[in-house]
Amino acid sequence: MKICCVGAGYVGGPTMAVIAQKAPDIKVTVVDMNATRIAAWNSDRLPIYEPGLGEVVREARGRNLFFSTNVKVSVAEADIIFVSVNTPTKSSGIGAGCAADLRHIEGVARVIAEVATSPKIIVEKSTIPVRTAEAIQRILAANCPVARCQVLSNPEFLAEGTAIRDLLNPDRVLIGGESSPEGELAVAALSSIYARWVPRSRILTTNLWSSELSKLVSNAFLAQRISSINAVSALCEATGADVDEVAGAIGRDSRIGSRFLKASVGFGGSCFQKDILNLVYLCRHFHLPEVAAYWQQVVQINDWQKRRFASRIVHRLFNTVADKRIAVLGFAFKKDTNDTRESPAISVVRDLLAEQARVAVYDPEVPAEEIRTAVLGAGTENSRLSVAASAYEAADGAHAVAVLTEWDEFKLLDFRAILARMMQPAFVFDGRNILDLAQLRRMGFGAHGIGKPAEACALN
Repeated sequence: MKICCVGAGYVGGPTMAVIAQKAPDIKVTVVDMNATRIAAWNSDRLPIYEPGLGEVVREARGRNLFFSTNVKVSVAEADIIFVSVNTPTKSSGIGAGCAADLRHIEGVARVIAEVATSPKIIVEKSTIPVRTAEAIQRILAANCPVARCQVLSNPEFLAEGTAIRDLLNPDRVLIGGESSPEGELAVAALSSIYARWVPRSRILTTNLWSSELSKLVSNAFLAQRISSINAVSALCEATGADVDEVAGAIGRDSRIGSRFLKASVGFGGSCFQKDILNLVYLCRHFHLPEVAAYWQQVVQINDWQKRRFASRIVHRLFNTVADKRIAVLGFAFKKDTNDTRESPAISVVRDLLAEQARVAVYDPEVPAEEIRTAVLGAGTENSRLSVAASAYEAADGAHAVAVLTEWDEFKLLDFRAILARMMQPAFVFDGRNILDLAQLRRMGFGAHGIGKPAEACALN
């Protein structure tokens, strides 16, 4: 058997690496038109930072795992084709700001139709709207009637930073297919691959549309919990309650549970906002405006939380940050990844720059140029934005330190040394609630967290 995955990004690369590791008799080829990315996959410095990924790739690469830019040849040879291309939110036209841009999905379908001469199983791995499989089937039927293809939905449920662990020990593997003899055979074929290491009891099979919708709804529910606790964090700050204590209390209720009740500066990443907006668009399309408004509010609370964090910095720094240096620690949207897509840090840094602050960013894994591009756009410069080589360098001469990613190394910083480098009075704003605010206050910092009692309340 031969597998081809179109798309060498955060989903396609790790997923195929694990399949190749667990099924050494199957040839797995990951293809992408981005030659630089493919070269990185074939090098010692992978294009994605993910704990454990390097070891898995090195074990299988060159044996039965290959990375190539030869898309058409690899697609033509494959028995199973995973489609793992980007589906960003549309920026213009019908559905702009909500609907998914499916041009890359359609492009892959047309390539398959062009080169396929034998039956293929096509697996949707990208996050896509409900009934996208129907569009792929129509393109294939119209352009490649000789090769009878089955389209399956196999959404990913990976969390960046734990993707390899999630792949090796998933909560579930979801496969959606047609309720026909051919569809059932295709589902069985894909199930047999995952069954090499996943217990059959965790491999769930549904119809196509249930599988496609489940991915959107899953991410919407997770994001909803984050926005819910972040909304509560604002009330905690107003009343003197502690959001971690509130979350701990409600999380002990078995009906609620403790997962995704960690207040923060906001959620980020490529999936949560995009999938919720996609869900909003679907609800509007099917004339469900009340449902659309409900899910839209999850995104609005998240955007508000990011603006609120930046505004709080300005307010605490005597209502101005103009020409003040602010050290931003962390730029990835979460720890253990170098992914900056929809990172809360982008919004916060932009807001601070708009207030004429001088912002120094440090992140242990995100390249400097990527930070500048994410904030300013490609080819744009702003002398007020700099990228530091360490947290200590970022804090040199700073009026405030803002922690925006929960990297473990930030918990171990020598804040007495950092205080000595800073302008006085010095402030710390912990956007991830990973620091000991009481200890920082004893050192002399004005220390503030998300949903934490204000300094005066804490002293009382």
